[in-house]
Amino acid sequence: MIPAVLIIAVLACAADAAAVIETPPGASPLERLAAREIQRYVYLRTGELPAIGKAEGASQRIVVARKDRSVVLGSSLRGAASLGPEQYLLRTTSSGGAKTWWIVGGDDVGALYGAYRFAENLGVRFYLHGDVIPEERIRSLPDMSEDGKPLFSIRGIQPFHDFPEGPDWWNTDDYLAYITQLPKMRMNFIGFHCYPEGGAGPEPAVWIGLPEDADGRGRVRFGYPSHWANTKRDGGWGYAAMSTSDFTGGASLLFPADDYGPDVMGDALPRPATPEQSKSVFDRTADMFRAAFSTARALGVKTCVGTETPLRIPAPVRERLKEQGKDPSDPAVVGEVYRGMFQRIARAYPVDYYWLWTPESWTWGGNTDEQLRATENDIKAALGALDSLGKPFTLATCGWVLGPAQDRKALDAVLPKDSPMSCINRHVGHSPVEPSFADIEGRPKWAIPWMENDPVMTAPQPWVGRMRYDAADALRLGCTGLLGIHWRTKILAQNVSALADAAWDQSWAPGNFGDESSKIEEPHNGPIGGRVVTYGVPIEDTDEDPVYQSVRYDMDGYRLQAPNGTCSVTLKFNEPHYREAGKRVFGVKLQGRMVIDSLDMFDRWGRNRAFDFDFHDVKVTDGILKIEFVRIVEYPCIAGIVIEGRSDDGGLYVKRINCGGPAYQDYEADDAQVRDPADGRTMPVAEFYSDFARANFGANVASRAGRILSSIDGRGLPEPARWLGGPGGIAINNQPWEAVKERYAFVDEFAALRNDVRGAGNLERFDYWLNTYRFMATMAQLGCLRGELDAKVAALKAEQDQARRRSIADEALKIRVRMARLWERMMTYQLAAVDTPGEMGTVANLEQHSRGTLKFLTAHDDLLVDALGAELPSEAQPSKAYSGPARLIVPTVRTQVGEGESMRVRVIVLDRALPKSVTLHRRPIGNRNFDKLNLRNIGRATFEVELPPAESSFEYYVTAVTEDGSNLIWPAAAPKLCQTVVVWDVH
Repeated sequence: MIPAVLIIAVLACAADAAAVIETPPGASPLERLAAREIQRYVYLRTGELPAIGKAEGASQRIVVARKDRSVVLGSSLRGAASLGPEQYLLRTTSSGGAKTWWIVGGDDVGALYGAYRFAENLGVRFYLHGDVIPEERIRSLPDMSEDGKPLFSIRGIQPFHDFPEGPDWWNTDDYLAYITQLPKMRMNFIGFHCYPEGGAGPEPAVWIGLPEDADGRGRVRFGYPSHWANTKRDGGWGYAAMSTSDFTGGASLLFPADDYGPDVMGDALPRPATPEQSKSVFDRTADMFRAAFSTARALGVKTCVGTETPLRIPAPVRERLKEQGKDPSDPAVVGEVYRGMFQRIARAYPVDYYWLWTPESWTWGGNTDEQLRATENDIKAALGALDSLGKPFTLATCGWVLGPAQDRKALDAVLPKDSPMSCINRHVGHSPVEPSFADIEGRPKWAIPWMENDPVMTAPQPWVGRMRYDAADALRLGCTGLLGIHWRTKILAQNVSALADAAWDQSWAPGNFGDESSKIEEPHNGPIGGRVVTYGVPIEDTDEDPVYQSVRYDMDGYRLQAPNGTCSVTLKFNEPHYREAGKRVFGVKLQGRMVIDSLDMFDRWGRNRAFDFDFHDVKVTDGILKIEFVRIVEYPCIAGIVIEGRSDDGGLYVKRINCGGPAYQDYEADDAQVRDPADGRTMPVAEFYSDFARANFGANVASRAGRILSSIDGRGLPEPARWLGGPGGIAINNQPWEAVKERYAFVDEFAALRNDVRGAGNLERFDYWLNTYRFMATMAQLGCLRGELDAKVAALKAEQDQARRRSIADEALKIRVRMARLWERMMTYQLAAVDTPGEMGTVANLEQHSRGTLKFLTAHDDLLVDALGAELPSEAQPSKAYSGPARLIVPTVRTQVGEGESMRVRVIVLDRALPKSVTLHRRPIGNRNFDKLNLRNIGRATFEVELPPAESSFEYYVTAVTEDGSNLIWPAAAPKLCQTVVVWDVH
């Protein structure tokens, strides 16, 4: 929620006396844009269209101006003169029966922010995917008295490439749509990471080459195959290549062709095959960035791109360098390559920053001194290249960690003080903001919390409490920037809104935040993070194989309740995976003292061999035994823990834990519910969700819906997906659904509100979330059903009697058929919630990853066919047909266009058959009559129209007549509330 400091003035804006919006003579483009935005939102909220012009004699006027304009200087407005950049004030004054609403900015951007804050005080809410306009119109404009000053100088988003759910599938219109939403949320930054090589790369966001290999416009003379996610690409993060026509449940209708990817890929799917295709992909990407980043710059939004350090030069570029007699590992040659990269960027598209990302391996396995020196040298080469070009933009750092394990702030000594240092939170956001930010002084510091994590990519992830906590933590640590890493957009509406607001207002934070009394308690009596795995191979040197066959790995430690006194501790290990030395090295601390230093299990004992470390006279003084793991290379892992001793009162105490495994003999099971450091990292959220529900669903259900949404925020929501060779794989659950479904009871509770939702727009938004939660619950149920099938197959494998095998196979087949039907239901719910490219990416994930690579449905089909002696019946496979209700989808919604620009509108008509017609109705904003434009079919259910340039702001809606004669309309509240578009002189 964005709290409004306002007093409602009854009849402040009578319906028969529309206000006049006044801008100063010679107004800047952003002041004029602010005026047009105010006009748009007053019209949408009141039904009256205020004029923009001279307000002489008007009984009500809205003044939007910078603080240095004569209209402000000549007023008696208090506080305007002291406004700084990006700051604003909102005031309502009265004189002689006339009223004035003042929107004054410390600069042009501040005036624009003030206009958007004015709209929020009218009830409008802004999200990354678009605006939400409440259907219940207001009869008057509220009085306002508010001052806006950001808590962070940099505020924005860090959309991450590499999955179809994120910017891999964005086109120019998507970039423009999301970038123009940022100022509405008073954000001013967007930055991108680029993999230059490897499993996810090369990606085309950054071209790598020599200065002479790009021309004066930034067009490349030499290219190499680069790509973003597409349905034809195989193996990227676990997504199998698949024809969209093989998607189930009607999902193929979302895509105009069998092969789908971003426009910049053109005909080069899955990867460029010729030199010309390689060059074209880079040039089309540059064209897209130029259009998007130029608009960003005009709006006061800073842009950033970057690669990892040390620079990984793609293999074709390395070969080209060698052909020219140059050594790619020579620092001078690396500097020359950086110069080519930076020069091309400066010519091709505008950016404000180029950031170098510390290697991802540093967060999981630490780093060596040599690796640190390589990064330091790489940074120096990049700085030298920038200096040689006259520093067209600023170098920054980012990464999975702030700096090396030896000293997280080490790069502070290498970088010039104008270079920002930043990093994402560790462990996909489950760790707090990097505490070493507090040790860095005199430079910009940007914290980057995770607005979602990729392991749970296919499910909703409401983290409002955590967004607020991390924002308050970043402020406490002295950070000057607050960004959010993400892939999707609409499904993150709450998180984006909460993070954006927390960059301006933290009045919800407890007064003692940051004091000792407010620190999060570490979890007790269990593991701190980590994952578990079980191997079925025999273990040497033990007769307790089950203890050593299961391990917990990638954990920070254990905190175990134990009586005060002296005890002996045995730590049990086994290297279950690696076949060579140096792949896994870690240390162990016991009660804060290092007891194992640089343990390489394979090097010392080999693979699948049990070995123990015994420690005696371990003292416990506070009821807690602390075991900590120190990452050196890759993930620590442990198989078992045994604690034996006597308490101070003489009592015998024994505790045995089968780490990562179930109970075995006198070993207890490892804590199945992992104690996560994210537990307790939250803030009050009730008023946020009440406001969210009121704006999105209407006042009738706001309080009840807000309570439900508050209850599932953060750790209150189960996670039916996890990282399984890639993001968002459906988690197999060995528990029956009856034991799990109680955690999803909120879905039915939320659904019960539906009959009380009033208004077509409110209902459409409500149904988006209801279908999203139903999809999530069905995914969880599928996970349980797969666990049931796995158990049945295990029994089948163990059974020797042929008659009994056939009976078990028949039972397994029934489960398999139920899974197919449940998969169809899950897809129907997801298709009912597809509104943006992000949800289209989720569909691709389900099909290409879970159903494709992971074979979630078909993993046991060959075994069943063999046991049954026949092919599986057709009903064991999910249908490709669409069975949901007909609906219109506009996946990319732009709310601003430049003067003279032709805007493209793409529409998907989801139905069992093609519609009879698809029509766009358009008129100048506030006019009586609509013009009609027919959309053309470009493939399957996708239709498109290019609107001729408009001279002024306009509004539109889309209709379709289905094959059975039904009428569909988008947006749902049209024509009462249409989609509005502001036209402005962007350049």
